[in-house]
Amino acid sequence: MKRLSIISCIALVCAVVTFSGCEKKDGVLYYDSSRKGTAEAPVKEVPKDILVTQQAFTVLVKQVTPSVVNISTISKKKLVPSPFQFSPFFEEFLGDRQPRYRRDTSLGSGFIINRDGYILTNDHVIRDAESIKVKLSNENEYNGRIVGRDPKTDLAIIKIDSKEGLPVAVLGDSDKLQVGQWAVAIGNPFGLDRTVTVGVVSATGRSNMGIETYEDFIQTDASINPGNSGGPLLNIYGEVIGINTAIVASGQGIGFAIPINMAKQVVEQLLKKGTVSRGWLGVSIQPVTDEIASSFGMKKAAGALVNEVMTGSPAAAAGVRQGDIILSLDGKEVKDVSQLQRLVADTPIGRRVELRLFREGREMRLSLVLGASDSATAGRAKQEEAAPVNWAGMAVGELPREMRMRGASGVVITEIDPEGAAAEAGLRKGDVIVSVNRYRVSNLAEYGRVLAESGNRGSMVLLVRRGNASIYVAVKAR
Repeated sequence: MKRLSIISCIALVCAVVTFSGCEKKDGVLYYDSSRKGTAEAPVKEVPKDILVTQQAFTVLVKQVTPSVVNISTISKKKLVPSPFQFSPFFEEFLGDRQPRYRRDTSLGSGFIINRDGYILTNDHVIRDAESIKVKLSNENEYNGRIVGRDPKTDLAIIKIDSKEGLPVAVLGDSDKLQVGQWAVAIGNPFGLDRTVTVGVVSATGRSNMGIETYEDFIQTDASINPGNSGGPLLNIYGEVIGINTAIVASGQGIGFAIPINMAKQVVEQLLKKGTVSRGWLGVSIQPVTDEIASSFGMKKAAGALVNEVMTGSPAAAAGVRQGDIILSLDGKEVKDVSQLQRLVADTPIGRRVELRLFREGREMRLSLVLGASDSATAGRAKQEEAAPVNWAGMAVGELPREMRMRGASGVVITEIDPEGAAAEAGLRKGDVIVSVNRYRVSNLAEYGRVLAESGNRGSMVLLVRRGNASIYVAVKAR
């Protein structure tokens, strides 16, 4: 024990001597940059372009941050009841049977778009909110109220009543964005006020993400986290080019923002009436695959295939038919289904537009006036039974009497070989075949005749009714 304490004392003395020696050597414990007077900076000459870029970011943040707000909400959510809650047997143990709720709080961001106190944010930031608090960069806090919402684009407008002068954000032009341009995100991630992150525009026109109904996202690697939602994505000029909306939870550096040009059209309607009305064509559409394009006589897959035309719709009035492929709308090329949906939705109701179609091996043009999107498709039903006709690994039969009485026509798939060509193409038992190679079939006899007349073609295109949906399917017979 005595020996141990002697060793400890020696170690302590050594430490003191070493520390004292350090202090004696130059009289300081740490070194300031030469710009403060005690040492030279490790890098003596920083390239001017880096200094200019750094200065650009600091100026941008100083100018734009005051227009960015923090949004906190309190909402009431209904709790999922216990399976025993409404059983009289358990009533004396569980108490009354009134619905139960919990209070949820959430944080998000937004930015002021005009001096009257209107703020643009994401719809999911204020959805179901009972109370909304908006905090400005000067720490002043206001009550917010919802002016309008558009869940299909995940955009919303809220308003605060302020007597102080409000700084406003300047909206840019997202149509001019190029991949690789600088992108700056400002928001409230995890409640950390006015956090700034920098990256680039990674991609534009991202769709089919399953986030919202209408998608045309800007992808960026500027860090976006929970709480950034509703905040601005900026270009190097400090103009808002997008509204930060979503992230890929399983990845890093993959964030999505709604383009500001899409938001502008929504904002105008929300400020005027609190809701959004969109153009309506009145067709059901599906992607054009390579096989379908080849079967229809197209050189390459493009456009959107019409698998149903709704009765009384603008498309029906103009003469659009089932099996038409829409190639452009009002001069704008249709690359896929998502783009056609966006083009129609963005076109004002009542405007006359021109459709360029591919029909029966040639292109044609139709003119129509878009209606309002307040319609629903009429329903039909399902299947069952009949004498089978076999082709491509499936058996079909006549439609049941009750389906024919409701106006349905075609033949129903009654059996399907899971390893056959029909199953491989995605057909299912119960699907109703309405047409073969664009020839309508009302019954089993017509179906058999069309198959016979088609001979040994490598593939055939079937129009199939599944539940309330119509789809084209290309089947390669083996």
